[in-house]
Amino acid sequence: MLTVVFGLSGALVYGFADFLGGLASRRIRAATVTALASVIGIVPLLVGLVVVGGSFTGAAVLWGAVAGASGGIAVLLLYRALAIGPMSVLSPLTAVFAAVVPVLVAVLRGTALSGLAIAALVVAVLAVVLVAAVRDTSGARVTAGGLVTAAVAGCGFGGIVLAYDQAPSDSGIAPLVVARVLQAVLLAIAVAATGRRGRTGGAADPGTSADVVESAAPPKRSVRGARWPLRLLGTVVACGLLDAMANVFIQAGLHSSDDPTTLPVVSVLNALYPIGTVVLAGIVLRERLSAVQWTGIGLAIAASVGLALA
Repeated sequence: MLTVVFGLSGALVYGFADFLGGLASRRIRAATVTALASVIGIVPLLVGLVVVGGSFTGAAVLWGAVAGASGGIAVLLLYRALAIGPMSVLSPLTAVFAAVVPVLVAVLRGTALSGLAIAALVVAVLAVVLVAAVRDTSGARVTAGGLVTAAVAGCGFGGIVLAYDQAPSDSGIAPLVVARVLQAVLLAIAVAATGRRGRTGGAADPGTSADVVESAAPPKRSVRGARWPLRLLGTVVACGLLDAMANVFIQAGLHSSDDPTTLPVVSVLNALYPIGTVVLAGIVLRERLSAVQWTGIGLAIAASVGLALA
């Protein structure tokens, strides 16, 4: 039960962070928002390191580095995928791979799942697809390159969960600190590189970090090169803090039980993060959820109950 609570909490907080990142990305480049949020997220983790403690053993550093590299590469690949293909197809595909890859790894390790658990996991994956389904008006076409890029990005997000699962349970939040620092460095390098390409006529920034937020509000003027309003700065800060908190929930869920089914349960629940995004979009932006998304939320609740009982 505790595993399900942590997994769902992490997913919702991830979704909230993604929503705030999407709002900020209307005013400044999405890659810049993501990089800044990664840097900001280091601060609460360092505070937690002082309060809760952490052990920087070789294994903790190794798996933290794997998580950071996997997450940083996954974000960049997701941006690339959304730049070359339709969001309505590639975003759910990424979420599905993020959910399924850790499940497959757990099964290959010999984890036996009950019939109820298997049914609940299948329903949860279906819920991911339905909740992440959004309208796409860009006219972009599905290509093999876009599908492969989205799938690999999803594998990268799944790799974060696998890495945290492998980190020693007594290492505290040390792996999270290592992962966040490395991810911030990778994204900062990517922002600097794309910025230089943009100034010399290269590719534009590919997309938004909150791929399920679709507001009907008119686009706002970019603040690039200007002083940031306090509200925009607060949005980016809140995004970074919530993203770091979500990682804490996920790691806590992975190490909350010795049950071998913990990994597949947390990985699938973690992929339900679009729920948090669409819920906040409905509350803050007054966006109306589609019947498909409501169905997905209902299935997610049913799946969570099933996993708690399995």
